[in-house]
Amino acid sequence: MTTTADIITIALGKLDRDPKNVRKSYCKEGIEELAANIRADGYRLLQNIVVRKGDKKGRYFVTAGERRRLALCLLAEAGEINGDFPVEAKLREETDAISISLAENTMREDMHPVDQYEAFRIMADDGKPIADIAARYGSTETVVRKRLALARVSPALLGLHRNEEITYDQLTAFTLSDDHRRQEEVWNALPSWNRTGHAIRNALRDEAIAATDKRIRFIGGLDTYEGQGGVVRRDLFDERSQGHAMDVALVERLVAKKMETLASSVHAEGWAWVEVRTEMDWHGMRGYGRVFPVEAERSDAETKELETLRQEQEDIESLIEDEGGDESTEARLAEIASRISEIDREVYAASDLERAGVLITLDYTGEPAFHRGYLKPESAQVPLNGKAEPDNQDGGEPGTVADGPTAPVLTHSVTLVEDLTAQRTAALRLEIANNHRVALASVVHSLLLQTLLPHSRYHSCLDVVLTTRNLPALMKAPENNLALAGIEELRERYGYEVPGNPADMFEWCLDRREDELLALLAYAAAQSIDAVKDKYDHRKHERVHSEALAVAVGLDIGAYFEPTAESYFNHITRDGIEAAVSEAKGTDAARGIARMKKGEAAAYAEAQVKGTGWLPSPIRPASVVAQVNVVEADAIGLNNVLFEAAE
Repeated sequence: MTTTADIITIALGKLDRDPKNVRKSYCKEGIEELAANIRADGYRLLQNIVVRKGDKKGRYFVTAGERRRLALCLLAEAGEINGDFPVEAKLREETDAISISLAENTMREDMHPVDQYEAFRIMADDGKPIADIAARYGSTETVVRKRLALARVSPALLGLHRNEEITYDQLTAFTLSDDHRRQEEVWNALPSWNRTGHAIRNALRDEAIAATDKRIRFIGGLDTYEGQGGVVRRDLFDERSQGHAMDVALVERLVAKKMETLASSVHAEGWAWVEVRTEMDWHGMRGYGRVFPVEAERSDAETKELETLRQEQEDIESLIEDEGGDESTEARLAEIASRISEIDREVYAASDLERAGVLITLDYTGEPAFHRGYLKPESAQVPLNGKAEPDNQDGGEPGTVADGPTAPVLTHSVTLVEDLTAQRTAALRLEIANNHRVALASVVHSLLLQTLLPHSRYHSCLDVVLTTRNLPALMKAPENNLALAGIEELRERYGYEVPGNPADMFEWCLDRREDELLALLAYAAAQSIDAVKDKYDHRKHERVHSEALAVAVGLDIGAYFEPTAESYFNHITRDGIEAAVSEAKGTDAARGIARMKKGEAAAYAEAQVKGTGWLPSPIRPASVVAQVNVVEADAIGLNNVLFEAAE
């Protein structure tokens, strides 16, 4: 050990993990990235570690810098540095160990994405390859590429992100275009309540908005849009299409203007606040409270009239149910309903209006929905006169509150409604069965809701249920699995394409080409495949079918899995390792394994098996398993051996 002022130099081999370090878990991938960074910088640490004296003479506990120690140890194990590699450290007392460790792990802050981009860009401008930049900064090539893509974004928008006025998701959406002026126009045109990454991407892509879109319906149709100078694209050969609005930004401005008018009229009712949102996020509303209207005071005469009307209403409904009555009878029923709504009305207390508010959204038809009586989290904590109640107490979604008297409506009994809707459902089933394209879009729509938009299954009337098994939870090292990485890439790609609002998903599916629908169907259906053999093996028949699937797609499992010490041999016995090497290379290659330590045997097996194409029996193709069984049966002189190819 050498000493210079406040810094001491200690051999790497004399450094130990500090039991008082508050951080107990470290990511293997992160350690490897840090080791790569240290290697790229000439095996130097940019920041000194902090140590205290250990329990044994000449040894030291690493109080702050355990990741750096582990990275150096990794380099030493690889033979890149020696065990006595000198490490500069700051010496501290034992009493400071926990506070220093806590500060080290909680006070640090990840590098800002824009700062990363600028640092990466300097090296990229100097001609450094992506891999070298990643190694230098202890990052991954994917992260480097994503940060460098920010070069496409306007400096003004980068500045807004620095000031935390734009989220990272919003910022990355602008990378779809390198037209800085267009990016800024889109940002300024979108209303503040609809500046999601999805909305930004749609605007930058100049995606046409169908006439059936709820936003077009809300503003009054394409005629209103054209009246404001908007361009419409119409396909003369598409009888279903009514046209598409080409200026997304103009549509958003018209929607925002009409929403603001609605908000002003609702605010005039006396509410404390009014907000406009693209859709209701019921999960995000859990912190909100709710106030409810109360029955308006009525006179004795009104109370008596109400009782009389309700009795008459019940009598007329019974008459209609028994196939009696005529047009005048139904007209009278409508009059009764209108009068009841006038008498039996509900109002909000003035004290509730002073602290509650209204959320205005669009439903799937393009009609405005007014969600009245919500209390923001800070207001919901203090009930007034015991009237505030937590929202959604019965577990269902909150509904809208009727505003004033309702128009006369024709009422039906529950049994009649069931009968009529059952007949309509039967007709719909037949029509869909004869319309293959709409049926395909409907199935894709239902499956995408369950795979890409979790908890949105109820937005489809198809009772098609997709279940998916959590495969990463069953793997020992899911982060290293190439197939999972490929699935995640598909999920990200399709996640960017589909609408974020479940209510918009069906129209979007109907607008897709059949080849696009088939690709989406393949992705969604694939998520339901379960060919896992657990300890109870309840899915024998399903796994037989999975073999047929594998043959149909020409699955080469060797492209996704390689038996290594880490992925396989460390997890079986030494006898098992010997048997595996015997299968792959013959008994001569397996000699001596019995005298090796387990770790040595695993490493030896990895080297021997590499390049042979050998695979563990549970994941071999069924045909290969069958061939192995036949060879083994012949070797011991057994005849008429029965076996199942998939076992």
